[in-house]
Order: sequence, then C-alpha cells, then structure tokens
Amino acid sequence: MMKKTNRRLLLLTAIELAVCVAVISTYLSLVPPLLSDWLKELWSHQRDVYALVAIALIIVQAVGLELIISFLLSLLRQGRR
Repeated sequence: MMKKTNRRLLLLTAIELAVCVAVISTYLSLVPPLLSDWLKELWSHQRDVYALVAIALIIVQAVGLELIISFLLSLLRQGRR
C-alpha cells in the first residue's frame, strides 16, 4: 500500500512539474519579445517609469503564473478523481 501511494505521489509531482515547465516556457517564448523594445525605450528615456514598470511586471508575472498553474493543476486533479 505504501509503495502504491509513493508511486502516485511521484507521478502527480512529475505531472505538476511538466505543467509548470510548459507554462513558463510558453510565457518566456511569447512575452519578453513583445515587451523588449518598449522596455528598452523606457530604460533610455524614463528610468523612473522603467523602475516602476519593472517592479509591476515582476509582481504581475509572479501572481499571474501562479494563478495559471494553480488553475491547470486543479483541472488535472479533478480529471483524476
């Protein structure tokens, strides 16, 4: 019984890791290229605004990615029941 529980836990952890990798990889391939020119422009001409935007982006990215990953994992958990 213990062995079966450990295997299930390992499988669920591997699925969660795969979901996280997929979401973060997709994000990194789409979002930074879209924002890079605008951020370079801010850096060159308005560093105070750049600083605020950078902090806001860090917070929004962290919260957004956490929400997306949590939602996807809840869908996976519901599908397994």
